[in-house]
Order: sequence, then structure tokens, then C-alpha cells
Amino acid sequence: MALLSVNDLRTYFHTRAGVVRAVDGVSFSVDKGETLGIVGESGSGKSVACYSLMGLIPKPPGRIESGTADFDGQDLLKMSEKELNQVRGRRVSMIFQDPMTSLNPYLRVEDQLIEPLLLHGLADKATARKKALEMMEQVGIQGAASRIRMYPHEFSGGMRQRVMIAMALITEPDLLIADEPTTALDVTVQAQILELIKTMQQRMHMAVIFISHDLGVVAGFCDRVNVMYAGRIVESGATQSIYYHPSHPYNEALQRSIPALQPKGHELFTIEGQPPDLTKPLAGCSFAARCAHVSDVCRQGNPALKEMKDGHSTACVRVQEGGLELK
Repeated sequence: MALLSVNDLRTYFHTRAGVVRAVDGVSFSVDKGETLGIVGESGSGKSVACYSLMGLIPKPPGRIESGTADFDGQDLLKMSEKELNQVRGRRVSMIFQDPMTSLNPYLRVEDQLIEPLLLHGLADKATARKKALEMMEQVGIQGAASRIRMYPHEFSGGMRQRVMIAMALITEPDLLIADEPTTALDVTVQAQILELIKTMQQRMHMAVIFISHDLGVVAGFCDRVNVMYAGRIVESGATQSIYYHPSHPYNEALQRSIPALQPKGHELFTIEGQPPDLTKPLAGCSFAARCAHVSDVCRQGNPALKEMKDGHSTACVRVQEGGLELK
């Protein structure tokens, strides 16, 4: 049985310019101990989908229009704020995208680390401080005993990210949502952070939802991958299958856009055009206007995910009908 099962999640933002369909009918599941990657370009709905689960969408203008999110028998989307506060930070934790702005500059690192333990009644202050020191050491912060009383500005970007991870994991949650946790970090620190998350996951047998636009990172980190475009999942499957056997033109184009895979001396591949305007209803495939394989059938109806083989699903109508085979 899945730890988290999301079905038909729709999150819209009601603005003066119109209704932005940021997440438009997303369904996925995560098992205990599994790592699920969610990839796609900026604005595809990756973060909004997970913020919706955590009850962190600003209301207004945001509104969850429909859907369910069954977390171990409880629907996260139907919970009151009080009920969510019992789950957030305790059973479901989140590493936010930017460590430079996610920590409170007015509070010492110690106060921010022990707060989840105190709020959820998991320890008294002395025990919480001891646990915070242990967690700082586990995430690789040297001299934790002296540094725990420092303020965030006294830490480097990599160290602040480690503090964020320690804060998210200090309650030993069942599910960790990592929203681009290596953004703005250099390659060496990035590798250390990813290895750290993987080690802590194995130690706690924790499920992880890993949000990223870096396909290379996701390839080496995740068990399964969902590819999102314009608020919808357009392809889903095991990581190796997603990368070696793409079954949606958007996934294929994303992989062709990786600079390291480009032939030397050739012009870099780019996806032509711009993502669609999400304030307007989309007729047919949302990627049709930018797709090199588009045909008349692509502009009809509302393509749904369909499993093709071994848990690998695609929303490409041409692939579903057997009229297109991607390499």
C-alpha cells in the first residue's frame, strides 16, 4: 500500500488576469522508502503540487479546486489547519528551495532546530538540544557544539542547506519533500547534499519526493520519475525507462537539451516556443504548439496518462496509438 496517494489534484490561482491552472489533474503515489522524482521546466507545477499537499498555498489567490491526497489513511487536503499542524514537520517534512531565505535571520540555529521537537511535544528543551547537536553532526557540520549558537548569516550556503536538512529530519518523518535542495550550490557541495539525503533516507526508511529541473541529478537519485508540463504529468515510469525509453516528445526534448549530451562544436538544442498560457483552457496536448511530432489528433480532447508497459505511462496520443516511436 502506498504511503501517499494523490488523485486528480487541481490547484488554481484566481488573479485579475484570469484563473491560472497551475496544477491541473495530477495523480501519483509514493511508497515507503521510495524516492519519486518530479521534473519539468520552471512553471510546470512541480512545487505548487507539493505545496498544496502541505497546505502552504497562499489563499487567496490560490485554491485547491479538487482532488484527494491520502497519506497513511488521512486526506491531507481535507484537514483543518490544526490537524495539518500535527502532520507538518512531524510525519511530513520539507526542504525548501532557497536556504538563504528559508532560515529566520533573527533566530539562532539552535532555536530553529529544536522548534519542531518542542512544538510536537517530542522532547523537553534539554533533550531537544542534545538531539539537535547529534543531527548537526550527522549532516556533516563540523564543530556543532560551538556553531549551534550561531546565526544563519554566519554559515555558508552549503552549511545553511545542511541546517535545513537537519531541521526537516530531526523529527524522523515518514515523508520528506525536497524542493530543489541543491539550487545555487556548487557541484561538490551538491553531491554531498544528495549523498546526505540518501544516507538519512536509508537510515530512517523514509519516502522522498525530489523536485528538480536537473535531469542528471534525478537520474542518479530517484527510483521513479514524473515528468510535468503545464500543470500536468505527461510521462511517468521507472527512472531507467524514462531516460532510455522516452515515450513523450517533451521528455525527449528535455533530454536533448542537456548540454553535456550535445555533440561538440554543434549548436545547442533548444525547445522552440514558450509554455502555454495557463489562464486559457488547453485544447488537446499542452505540448502540441512546441512539439516536432505534432499532428491533428494532438489538438483534440484532453490526453490522459495511459500505461504502455511495465508501469511506464504517457499522455502522448500518437505514442498511445502506435503511430510514433521515440528514441
